[in-house]
Amino acid sequence: MEQHASVDWDIIIKPRQAWWKPDLREFWHYRDLLWLLVRRDLTAQYKQTILGPAWLVLQPLITTITYTVMFGLMARLPTGGIPAMLFYLSGIVPWTYFAGVVNKTSRTFVSNANVLTKVYFPRLIMPVSTTLSTLFSFLVQLGLLILIIGGHAFFADFHWTPSLNLVFLPVVILLMTLLGLGAGILVSAMSTKYRDLGFLVSFGVQLLMFASPVIFSPEMVSRNRTIEMIFNLNPMTPVINSMRTMFFGGALDWYGLGYAALASLVLLMTGLAVFQRVERSFADVV
Repeated sequence: MEQHASVDWDIIIKPRQAWWKPDLREFWHYRDLLWLLVRRDLTAQYKQTILGPAWLVLQPLITTITYTVMFGLMARLPTGGIPAMLFYLSGIVPWTYFAGVVNKTSRTFVSNANVLTKVYFPRLIMPVSTTLSTLFSFLVQLGLLILIIGGHAFFADFHWTPSLNLVFLPVVILLMTLLGLGAGILVSAMSTKYRDLGFLVSFGVQLLMFASPVIFSPEMVSRNRTIEMIFNLNPMTPVINSMRTMFFGGALDWYGLGYAALASLVLLMTGLAVFQRVERSFADVV
């Protein structure tokens, strides 16, 4: 009689964790894949382009010059005593990072369906790798902001003294990261069933910029209580205002930062829970 030898498998893939509890130990086990995907995103983003990584600097710089001409020279909007170019660039840099994280991570499931349905690895690796590669772009643009501030202080009549509040800059960057990642993975999970949600979010992020202090200073917004309330509901408002305060002086809005921290925590936990739940039936839906 033919006997079948038993086979002992090293790894059995099954949904061991509750949908509300991500397996961080397994995530750490795949950290090499995480850095590989980050490197892939960085090299593929500007591959076969004429200017290559120079777009990291040119994009915010061209946008800043446009805003300076339109809103600074032509519309003459107040900038709270900050030179117009520095005011707009200090708003564009954090907003570009936040919008980039939301838009890119919101397409995680749909854009990578061919890979996610054939190869096993913690699905959370994909949005986190996208967030980290976008963070690299943000750090380059933050360096551009510091360089232009130094240029204004050296060549123009602009007195600039670094504030001690700059030690809290990593905290603000962390808040932006958690806000963008939480919103992105929440939309990514929901867009597996409702594909047009990704387009709606992309359009909504563009509109949300006008409810953030990217173009309008707090002094201008405070003239209308309804508009001020709308701005204050946006958790990116205290983040951008705090970044400007760190570079150009003033008192930090700790209550606003507390609200942003709470909003980022709620968004991240909700996004992780929904992401984990959708992940189990993703291959049947996409």
